[in-house]
Amino acid sequence: MKTTALIMAGGRGERFWPKSRKNLPKQFLSLTGDGKTMIQFTVERILSLVAIEDIYIVTNHDYKDLVKEQLPDLPEENILCEPVGRNTAACIGLGAVHIQRKCKDACMIVLPSDHLIKYNAMFINTLKDACAIAEQEENLVTIGITPDYPEIGYGYIKFLPDEEKEHAYKVDRFVEKPSLEVAKEYLLTEEYLWNSGMFVWKISTILEMLKRLMPDTYQGLIKIKEAIGTEEEEMVLEREFYNFQSISIDYGVLEKSDNIYTLPGTFGWDDVGSWLAVERIRKTNEFGNVVSGNTITISTKNCVIEGTEKLIATVGIEDLIVVDTQDATLICAKDSANEIKKVLETLKNCNRDEYI
Repeated sequence: MKTTALIMAGGRGERFWPKSRKNLPKQFLSLTGDGKTMIQFTVERILSLVAIEDIYIVTNHDYKDLVKEQLPDLPEENILCEPVGRNTAACIGLGAVHIQRKCKDACMIVLPSDHLIKYNAMFINTLKDACAIAEQEENLVTIGITPDYPEIGYGYIKFLPDEEKEHAYKVDRFVEKPSLEVAKEYLLTEEYLWNSGMFVWKISTILEMLKRLMPDTYQGLIKIKEAIGTEEEEMVLEREFYNFQSISIDYGVLEKSDNIYTLPGTFGWDDVGSWLAVERIRKTNEFGNVVSGNTITISTKNCVIEGTEKLIATVGIEDLIVVDTQDATLICAKDSANEIKKVLETLKNCNRDEYI
């Protein structure tokens, strides 16, 4: 069976403000210091498993030119543009009907565009195992991440250790982001994985599940499919997408299904969710700082400092995030990194859209 990939690239990356902006979100930025962007890494790492002509990108209309610029070898027809964001169920459904138009059925790997993987060979082997399970019957496969600390920012997957199937385990249930105490309990049981947002299934399987569990969305997707390549395509796409329920594939399908398996991933995964991730993906200096740009640090410890040509001088600071761009500067305590979104909310409320 043909293996295809759908990469979701419509997010705004708000916790990476002020570098990530509405016109240049996180997935199109280079955060690793080597010049490659997040979406370029995502495509590059799966090319040994999926041909470039079988990779599809779902993104916002505003980012189509960015995708073309950063992925010049990708067929333009494989760039699928949502007229409005409607979460991952609609995004995945759109990709599924486009792929189904080209081939009756295929294995579909669904990936976010802004994750980093340290051990690529192990990652590819995990995806191969996932495809083998997904091609059997109507199995839905998730890639879980073996946790190594009690993270409260991720959802978790509870699996059944006694129900193993070819390196995968039957999923018992999905659980919300826990408190610290609950996360510690999860870690001790060794029966929980972080929910990575990576999935594998057959096109026929996911469309059948959408038909059963989200019939209104499914009917809209079929109308979009029938309009592809016609003069009415854009009109139908816009009309149906605006009517779609905004819901994740987790809530809309996975939590209501019982044919779900998960594979534990141990391939050095990082979701690069905030500026704190920079400490994990770049080397720190002898003072625990991650520094880039024109910077002088004096008595500065455990800081993330991201600059450009303008000189940044820090004296006597610790545990801060400092990010400077041409028109905005962020200074944030590291333990408040998840509150950066509130800056954007305030800017929106003040009608200062030029900084968003």
